[in-house]
Amino acid sequence: MSEALHIPTLAELTQRGEKPDVLFWVGCAGSYDDRAKRITKSFARLLHRSGVSFAILGAEEGCTGDPARRAGNEFLYQMQALANIEVLNAYEVQRIVTTCPHCFNTLKNEYPELGGTYEVFHHTQYLQTLLKEGKLKVEGGAFKGKRVVFHDPCYLGRVNNEYEAPREVLGQLEADLIELKRCKKNGLCCGAGGAQMFKEPEKGNKDINHERAEEALQSEPAVIATGCPFCNTMLTDGVKHFEKEGSVKVLDIAEALDQSHGA
Repeated sequence: MSEALHIPTLAELTQRGEKPDVLFWVGCAGSYDDRAKRITKSFARLLHRSGVSFAILGAEEGCTGDPARRAGNEFLYQMQALANIEVLNAYEVQRIVTTCPHCFNTLKNEYPELGGTYEVFHHTQYLQTLLKEGKLKVEGGAFKGKRVVFHDPCYLGRVNNEYEAPREVLGQLEADLIELKRCKKNGLCCGAGGAQMFKEPEKGNKDINHERAEEALQSEPAVIATGCPFCNTMLTDGVKHFEKEGSVKVLDIAEALDQSHGA
């Protein structure tokens, strides 16, 4: 858990004449948010353990433009997207993995219309492949037999129809996986999507993240598992609202695998 991580940039590898298997797109949350940085480090450790050759863009990575587009600023989105596409195409990037479903959706489904076509994976999909290929081995460890509930991120589930990868990966922990009443196609948003993460909630009877956290807590889980840094923040705040942070952890799937004593 405490080993030093050296993650090369694509520029460094290119100078050495090397090409990684995959580009790890870190995203704004994974780069700047202190909580999401722990998700970034956990996923990077899992890639290291799997022997995957990967790199990041570092300072050359810009926001995908997702928040700008969802907030209605199409001009800013296209500026940000075209700048990234220019960098990605210059490096001849073919495969990208990201821990953020918003980055995943934008890179996979929206960049092609601007000239950026890549094979893009959400990190749960990539972890699922590594586990199936035997490159990554996971033991139940601290999670064996514990109640774990999974919250489907909107941009992974309903937008991209990916429900099985996160559940298959969580299944490796030998935990007692509980489904929320509203899950998969009927899942409830955490309240952060559509650039709502960056504004105050509008007036109503209850904040959406409180509604979702309350629903998750009803199943009396030890862990609420997420696959999105925004969902992680919203559900963590929701758990704190109900004063349950001492007994219920909110963890990204990559963090759970990283903590499960797998190697």
